[in-house]
Amino acid sequence: MLKFGVDTFIWSENFTEKDLWVIPRAKEMGFEAIDFAIAHPDVFPTELVREKLQEAQIQPVTSTTLDAATNPISPDPAVRANGVRLLKKLVDINMTIGSKSIGGVCYTGWGCLTGKPRTEQEWEWSVNAMREAAEDAKERSDIHFNVEPVNRFETHFINTAADAVQYCKDVGTGNIGVHLDTFHMIREETSFTEAVETCGKYLGYIHVCENNRGIPGTGLVPFREFFQAVIKNGYQGPLVIESFDPSFEELNRNCAIWRKFAETGEELAEKGLRNLKEIAASLE
Repeated sequence: MLKFGVDTFIWSENFTEKDLWVIPRAKEMGFEAIDFAIAHPDVFPTELVREKLQEAQIQPVTSTTLDAATNPISPDPAVRANGVRLLKKLVDINMTIGSKSIGGVCYTGWGCLTGKPRTEQEWEWSVNAMREAAEDAKERSDIHFNVEPVNRFETHFINTAADAVQYCKDVGTGNIGVHLDTFHMIREETSFTEAVETCGKYLGYIHVCENNRGIPGTGLVPFREFFQAVIKNGYQGPLVIESFDPSFEELNRNCAIWRKFAETGEELAEKGLRNLKEIAASLE
């Protein structure tokens, strides 16, 4: 039985105390999980989120995006160290709120393209940084990092499931997996089924987004095929709807969100959930 979740980006670009109401709202809408997008952990209301989650009884997960100041593939060792510190801070937050997964672009600076293919040196820098953060997480918790392959316009570093699996193997700590996102998959993979099969045991987290970031189930993503592959894989985690609003400031440039696909993010999530549940039910 597939279970669906929603990302806090549906409502807020930077989750703060004013956004706590979305936790019970997500549960009311029928979602079984909520993904807290945490790009700024220093202002994340960790204790208040923990309390709201206990009240709402909804599964938490988190995702993040590193940037130029925390880029694990920066030539500057101080910047790489900043990235490791941020990842360790995210482990602290996840431990407190009860999340077992940290997904997203947690392996490079999001949008920090060099204009060239990745280098062996960049790979080594990132693997070493992630290994340090993952070992710290393993010593203190059962939290997994899940690296998200994103499209070529957002990173030159990891674009495909195959590269993400190799990255997990090279880090080698056992608490690292792959975060698939159908928005990126439709641009970079040649087969949704083969991408899931490539992940195998490393499939750790999933975002279910339409090819245009619109309402899931209204575009080109072959959700029926994808769900069949996910079920065959044995994946037990949530499938989370993620989208953004054109009014956001930080995200617009990297995500190229220039128009609305619904009157509100909540409408997009509500209609998307209905569509995805219908597709999932047709497979039973």
